[in-house]
Amino acid sequence: MSDATLNALVDELARSLMLGALLEQVRTRWGAYELLDHFQQGEFHHDLVLSVHANAELPGGVLVAATNCNGGVKEVLWFEQRPSEHALWRARCPDNAEFAAEPAHARAVARTAHWFDPCELLTANARSELREEFRARQCGGGWVPRR
Repeated sequence: MSDATLNALVDELARSLMLGALLEQVRTRWGAYELLDHFQQGEFHHDLVLSVHANAELPGGVLVAATNCNGGVKEVLWFEQRPSEHALWRARCPDNAEFAAEPAHARAVARTAHWFDPCELLTANARSELREEFRARQCGGGWVPRR
């Protein structure tokens, strides 16, 4: 599949804008998907890593659907190989040395109206819905509930 065709496909998936609608499109186009990983960075960012198998019309590969805390799709990425969590974040925030991996290189990327610079979620003064005494800093930045 040409890069232009792959970019158009990823753009169309991203236009779903909501995770449920995106997953339904994936099911319709590929017949099924396998959930490989779910990564959460801070309170407001989720990455769902999905494997899709080639069919007569479409190639197989790995889709990453980045969503906000409400399931709004921010970004859809296409990879030939499964990226690690740190490789995804190293690509997004290359100056953050806490993400100890080589950056993942997506073959196609689409961003939606929900997208904003995800590095903003990782700063020391990043917004949080958790009171200071009930949160802990996550590796790379962002807040998680204190355990």
